[in-house]
Amino acid sequence: MNPARTLDDWLAHCERLHPKSMDFTLDRMRIVRERLGIAFDAPVITVAGTNGKGSTCAMIESIAVQAGYRVGLHIKPHLVQFEERCRINGAMASAESLVPHFEAVEAARGDCTLTYFEFTLLAIARAFQHASLDLVILEVGLGGRLDAVNAFDTDCAVITSIALDHTEWLGNDRESIGREKAGILRAGKPAIVSDPQPPRSVIDTAEAIGADLWLLGRDFNVQGDRQQWAWSGRGRRYHALAYPALRGANQLLNAAGALAALESLRARVPVSAQAVRQGLALVELQGRFQIVPGQPAIVLDVAHNPQSVAALAANLDQMGFFARTHAVFGMMADKDIASALRHLAPLVDAWYLTDLPLPRAASARALEARVREANAARDVTISLHDTPSAALRAALERADPADRIVVFGSFYTVGGVLKDGLPRTAARHLG
Repeated sequence: MNPARTLDDWLAHCERLHPKSMDFTLDRMRIVRERLGIAFDAPVITVAGTNGKGSTCAMIESIAVQAGYRVGLHIKPHLVQFEERCRINGAMASAESLVPHFEAVEAARGDCTLTYFEFTLLAIARAFQHASLDLVILEVGLGGRLDAVNAFDTDCAVITSIALDHTEWLGNDRESIGREKAGILRAGKPAIVSDPQPPRSVIDTAEAIGADLWLLGRDFNVQGDRQQWAWSGRGRRYHALAYPALRGANQLLNAAGALAALESLRARVPVSAQAVRQGLALVELQGRFQIVPGQPAIVLDVAHNPQSVAALAANLDQMGFFARTHAVFGMMADKDIASALRHLAPLVDAWYLTDLPLPRAASARALEARVREANAARDVTISLHDTPSAALRAALERADPADRIVVFGSFYTVGGVLKDGLPRTAARHLG
């Protein structure tokens, strides 16, 4: 008999269960899903992509909640608490409420040695099934075709921006990666592509299986100025929209994909223009160009590949004048660290490099060599730290009020500084 009693006990059990952290096949998921009898009555939106998945999911959720629907959102990874991965009607599920669903998965799995992601996803899916939902939103973990989320059929698939990441699993070019992402598409169902230049493999897959392909620039469009923006789709338009509460220029593409997804399901989950406006104004998602006001200002961003770091650099460049920029930085060793640093190094004056608590992470010492290479022609200061919170404390001690601190490189880097709550600086903070 499994001795697990609390959610933490169950998560520890999940980590020990399978010999590999990633073992791509849908067979185990389908077997245990069928044993559990999990089948959603509500429409399902599945979201895949390299960058922008979480933001797109959060916007769909926020709009749908404002429209009065009961919504389940599976989003990953979490920054601080596992419960962040399971949101029901806009609120994080409690640890206690999830325990019975972990117990049910354990009872149903038999001799199937589920991975951590498979086990936890099944528990969350069962929680959704018991919550009388009107809409289910599932964020893909890695890839698409063989990701555990793909064991659930979708009524609308969304593919956000595609870039080189997880190449050891998905392929070494955008076409290969796009083909894996396109594995979530279904025949006859909407396929929303918000990447403005999608790989041809995504389009070819959609056409080959007969998906209802929605392309940005063809089936839906955005336009705007500094004050407002507009969205147009197949027979519907939204004018004079305020920019999403999530900061960053790239969020407009994510918002466009979110609106296209909801429009494609309008017959089942219609939303009003007012719900769109309120949803975009109220959407929240930690760690996506999240600015903590104060002196110095702190920017939290989970950017962890060259494309997302390039977007972070562009967003930082639009912030206005800061005397100096300090960077708290930790990243996985299997990422393209050199390319990521090339985008941000010109903006940073002082680096606070941190170890991260998992074997895949690059050590602070290894990151130091990469940072020095990226700053060969500049004089920058570098210090090494055991944890992200220690690195942030050092940055706060050395930063002047007119400076800014950016924390980036991994969910674990941002999560490491958020585990004790939002960091506080000298000035009064909002929220």
